[in-house]
Order: sequence, then structure tokens, then C-alpha cells
Amino acid sequence: MTPMTEDDLTRAVLDRLATAKDPRFAEIMAALIKHLHAFIREVDLKPDEWMAGIQFLTAVGQACDDKRQEFILLSDTLGASMMVVMLDQLRAAAKAQGAAHSATPATEATVQGPYYWEGAPVLPCGANIAPGVKGEPTFYSGRVTNTQGQPIAGATLDIWSGDGEGNYDMQLPGDEMAARARIQTDAQGRYWFWSIKPTYYPVPVDGPVGRMLDGMGRHPNRPGHIHMMVYAPGHVKLTTHLFVANSPYIDSDAVFGVRPSLIVDFEQHAAGQAPDGSQQAQPYWSAHYDFRLDTQAA
Repeated sequence: MTPMTEDDLTRAVLDRLATAKDPRFAEIMAALIKHLHAFIREVDLKPDEWMAGIQFLTAVGQACDDKRQEFILLSDTLGASMMVVMLDQLRAAAKAQGAAHSATPATEATVQGPYYWEGAPVLPCGANIAPGVKGEPTFYSGRVTNTQGQPIAGATLDIWSGDGEGNYDMQLPGDEMAARARIQTDAQGRYWFWSIKPTYYPVPVDGPVGRMLDGMGRHPNRPGHIHMMVYAPGHVKLTTHLFVANSPYIDSDAVFGVRPSLIVDFEQHAAGQAPDGSQQAQPYWSAHYDFRLDTQAA
């Protein structure tokens, strides 16, 4: 009998997909098998190296719990999450062009990250969503419109960020949410609220992904940012950040999430009357940003 070659092995594995029930699943698995086999051949992977890879993935899974998702962190730091986000938004934009003419493109999306916590409290516009949270007070405001510039009333902004030291509530003792809220735009599509000015911070480095970053010679830091998930009926949901202009690591985000259109100037103000009419006893910051949502294709 003729000995099996590397190509024979790849074909044999691919042939097993002939009875797959889901065509899309079969397509994805076929591509994965082809690229995986090609990768093993390209780098001439040794058995001990393959075992090290298996042990690494095992450790990634073991590092996951209710408050930490090491696999999302792995995906983020390899740029995979951002690639999926970019392709998904391109598909949504292409569909939206068929639903309505876009005068301007939708706000760019970016990674969700591992710290989203569903069920944030619903608060009114103007609320302080971070009472008692460490950090410098900041007034956020803007509008939510469609891509034709028409305001979207009742759009929801699901907001979350770390504190002024870069720690998320999920990383701190206790089970209380902090610096999180859901607010809705008014009849003119406007939103405004108080929180803190976010700062840069390192992604968790005490697990396998941290060891991977160290081995790659990479820093683990993310520039200062606040997360926004913006959605309204009839429109494409947007998951994005607002990044603090001139924040450290703005040019080398560990998860490749920075997009120039999402970088916002934070303006510093002396104590006194704020834009919402409130009196501020200490200096504060303000940030303004308008979100644009694509129309949902039928």
C-alpha cells in the first residue's frame, strides 16, 4: 500500500464532513481544518509544541468563571474579536444601503470586551451613573440619530466603564454594579449623564493570556475608554467605545479596538455651573459625541 501523505490526511479529514447536516457549519469546519493543517506544516510543528498549545488552551478554559472570560481576552488580544466586529459591521452597512440611503456612515463599532454585565440599572438622562466611584467627574452628552441625521427618540444607551484607577466593578470585591446604567434619549434624540473620566489600564495578566503577551513582547494596556451599546427598534445595534484623546496607549491598544473616529476630546472645566445647569463644587470634564445608527434591513 502507498503510504499516506500529509495531503492524504487533510483530504481524509475533510471527507468526513460529507455527512454534516448544516452546510454553514461544514463550510466553517472545512476552512478551519485546511488552515490548521497548513499552519502545522508551515511551522513544522513539533509534538511537544503542539502539546504546549493544548495545555495553553486548557489553561485558558480553566481561567474562565462567572466574572472572567479568558477566551474573550485571548480573542481580543489576537485581534480576532476586532476582525469579526469589522466584518459584521460591513455586512450590516451593506444591508442598510438597500433599506435606506445613508448620507453618512454609522458610528464605527469596536470590541465588546469581557466586562459587559447584562441588566444595568435604568436611569434617567442627567443621572450620575457612578456615585462613589473613584475618578474625576465627567459630563457626557450628545445625540443618537440615523445615518440621515434624523434624531432617534427612545434609543437606549447601555453604558459601562472602569473607575478612575482602571478597575471594573467585576474585578472588585462584592456583587454590586458600579459605573453602569441604561438611559434613553429624549424626543430630540439627546442623551446626557454624569460618570467619571476613564483611564488606561492593563488587561488581566495573571493568567495564560498574560503569559502569552509577555512571550510576544507586548504590553497589556488599553487606553482610557467608556463603553456604549446603543440600540433602538428598526436600527442595527451598535457596540462601541469612546476613547480619551491623548490617553497613554491610544496608539497601541492591546486589543486593537481603537478607531480614529471614536477618539474624543475631553474638556476640563473649573468648578461652577455645568452644561446641565447643575453646580459643581470641584473641577470636572466634559465629552460630547453623536452616535449614528444604520437602519435595520427588512
